[in-house]
Amino acid sequence: MLVAAAVCPCPPLLVPEVAAGAAPELDAARDACADALGVLAASRPDLLVVVGPAQEGGTFRQGSAGTFAGFGVDLSVRLGAGEPGARPLPASLAVGAWLLERAGWADAPVQGLAVAEGLKPEQCAAAGEELAAKAGRVALLVMGDGSACRTLKAPGYLDERAAAFDRAAAQALGTADITTLAGLDVALAHELKAAGRAPWQVLAGAAGDAALAGRLLHDDAPYGVGYFVAVWS
Repeated sequence: MLVAAAVCPCPPLLVPEVAAGAAPELDAARDACADALGVLAASRPDLLVVVGPAQEGGTFRQGSAGTFAGFGVDLSVRLGAGEPGARPLPASLAVGAWLLERAGWADAPVQGLAVAEGLKPEQCAAAGEELAAKAGRVALLVMGDGSACRTLKAPGYLDERAAAFDRAAAQALGTADITTLAGLDVALAHELKAAGRAPWQVLAGAAGDAALAGRLLHDDAPYGVGYFVAVWS
């Protein structure tokens, strides 16, 4: 059963070594993520699953390794203690692993789930239900960004629909509104380059009848991309 969840953004820039001179610009987001992980630890989970978007879906066992070499930084991370698997972590899960290492996570075993960005809502819901059934007390660290079309300099340029999409998503994440999250429009999310859509819908599926309460800790778009931090408990 899902007992807690933390929702965090997943840009590699969240890692100070990657951001370099721009690192202070995301200090508030990093602090909010640290607070969110504290909520996960306090929930005393039997299992933590890190969920994030990727080009291809797949599962990752504890100890799986990731690297930020592709972003010009010689930095590796591990998804908890254990032998690394054959496949490297996708970027979103590597950022999640970095957050866990930064927090000194040792409260429960860790697994990873990469969610294909085009996964249909009903498939996301089913994946979430499977995660919630993995242990008696399951916590999720859900990685994902909002629209990347908030400003003219955003990665996806300015789209007038982006602000409203992010506003609705942030409100749903902050209130644990699984109905709204489950109903996010797949085509619109794709057009707005909102990588968090599928992981958020996995979260909605995992929450089911758990009746968790939500709280929004951070909502900003410093690079024209929506970055949200929320906790469900």
